[in-house]
Amino acid sequence: MIRRIFFSLCLIAMLSGCRTVVPNQNPTGLPFPSVTGTSLTGKKVQVPTDFEGKPAVLMVGYVQRSQFDIDRWILGFIQLETPARLVEVPTIPGLFPGLFANRIDEGMRRGIPREDWPAVVTVYEEGADIVNFTGNVLPNNARILLVDEHGKVIWFSDRGYSGGQVKELDTLIRSLSKTTR
Repeated sequence: MIRRIFFSLCLIAMLSGCRTVVPNQNPTGLPFPSVTGTSLTGKKVQVPTDFEGKPAVLMVGYVQRSQFDIDRWILGFIQLETPARLVEVPTIPGLFPGLFANRIDEGMRRGIPREDWPAVVTVYEEGADIVNFTGNVLPNNARILLVDEHGKVIWFSDRGYSGGQVKELDTLIRSLSKTTR
């Protein structure tokens, strides 16, 4: 009986944590929040600090269904041979998801080729900082952020994949590459 009550309370807490809706906002011009995540290789990663020195595209997903959107962005960048570091940032805020981090990450590892694991950095405990930074309305749409060499957001989209947007972002990245040589 006590186990059943505990399980029910945990389930309620998990579900209520997932339902916190934060209005979308455009964080262009602001520094990306400093958060700690773990790559699928198991390495601790400080986002965006560990990417400083050159621009990086952070592709934030709040729900599993956003992976479809992220995959389209990645395919667009690969087809254009975009010269930028691409980082997937699955963001699953809350204490309870963090308790299941190993199980969640293992599920991701089964669906992602090993060579891509370093570029997938999952953020659990500090995920609310990212949600508050971008908002989470329409969570199936990935949040695509280009951060400069100092971690400041210089381009942002939360509208879902668009070929025009990926070309626009590719052009911006290439212009940055020319100015930082």
